Amino acid sequence: MLYNARMTDITPIDNDLSRRFLFEQADIRGETAHLEQVLSDVLESHQYAPGVQVLLGEFLAASVLLSTTLKFEGTLVLQARSEGQVPLVMAECNSELTVRAIARGAQEATASDFDQLLSEGQLAITIDPVKGQRYQGIVPLVGGSLASSLDAYFEQSEQLHTRFWLRSDGQRAAGLLLQQLPAQLVTDACEREEQWAHICTLAATVQDEELLELAAERMLYRLFHEDPVRLFQPRGIRFSCTCSRERTLNALSSISVDEIEDILREQGSVTMDCEFCNQRYVFQKEDLAALLERGEDPTLH
Repeated sequence: MLYNARMTDITPIDNDLSRRFLFEQADIRGETAHLEQVLSDVLESHQYAPGVQVLLGEFLAASVLLSTTLKFEGTLVLQARSEGQVPLVMAECNSELTVRAIARGAQEATASDFDQLLSEGQLAITIDPVKGQRYQGIVPLVGGSLASSLDAYFEQSEQLHTRFWLRSDGQRAAGLLLQQLPAQLVTDACEREEQWAHICTLAATVQDEELLELAAERMLYRLFHEDPVRLFQPRGIRFSCTCSRERTLNALSSISVDEIEDILREQGSVTMDCEFCNQRYVFQKEDLAALLERGEDPTLH
């Protein structure tokens, strides 16, 4: 079902929803994303400073928008490593719009400025399809924002024109994506560039409160009321961690047998906590029999 993007100000906000839209007279598509409860769920297990909460909100919104560009089942991981106050921030979203995120080493972060939090950083986008090969692209963090860095990533990759607008206040997060489509409605190259520049100029007028507070229908009408837009049915976004006892046990295989044996001698069991959701997994000696058999002497002394 399609919607006409001409609604009133009383249209309810699209909390934890993604909305796809198309321009009727231009080969341009778009996507909006609004997160509130999802962001709260991600932050619930961690004591992040306000600036880190804002950063995670933008990464989550961006991961949702990016995942909508995928045409196959899989997971998209958006990750930044830096020399700043946040050594690593990561958000991932799969094709079902299930998300999770983490900021590692950010316990002492006090800044609210993007460049201070992620100074001298690199941005990596990893696409991990259920079927097929994994792909990763890496670019420097530029322009003092995640949106500018994503714009640069797509410009460097020489894909179709793509632009991002991202906002977060630490309690809510939202994003707007525009992407040029292959020529169908308009084939003249100059006209396509003019249309793209026109739509991007209008989108660039979006205010923080419009992204965060307005429903997709109302926001799109404010931005593009002279350009016919079709708005598709919403898709729900939810938080869910992909950790499991089996995956955690597999992760222990990277630890040496001697180290596992030392932990068992000292503590009686091996305990691992998921960084994303704080779920705790406890493994007794019998649970680790297969791992211990890798050693020359699997018997604990």
